[in-house]
Amino acid sequence: MPAIDAQDLAARYIGLWNEPDPETRRKTVHALWAEDGQHILLPPQQMHDQAVGLGFTSAALEARGHDELHARVSRAYEEFVAPGTYEFRIQEAPRQLRDVITFRWESFHRKEGQVTGGGRDFLVLDDTGRIRFDYQFPD
Repeated sequence: MPAIDAQDLAARYIGLWNEPDPETRRKTVHALWAEDGQHILLPPQQMHDQAVGLGFTSAALEARGHDELHARVSRAYEEFVAPGTYEFRIQEAPRQLRDVITFRWESFHRKEGQVTGGGRDFLVLDDTGRIRFDYQFPD
């Protein structure tokens, strides 16, 4: 695997979720994730409990491959960032151990001027330095 600057990768990752241009988002998804990369999200507790109640043993939400990843990022942008309500930011300096980068992020409510949420990501990189698995744990 090539040398990876964890700070740079995390900054590009967070910047993607704030990016207004759809074509730039698409290109960034292709640059950051492996072709078969996955974004795996621990759902909110209420959604998790409903899934378990329906008999699902795993309630993870997943986007696989560039098209699904682009759709996931675009939907989050349209819902949270485009209206001017939120901005996603890195909360804690990224740390790297071999092929894993982890960092905390936050959602900043622009009108209220305060942090209203956040979470932690674990990015598992492939041998080219692109994201193979993105495990996201919202608070």
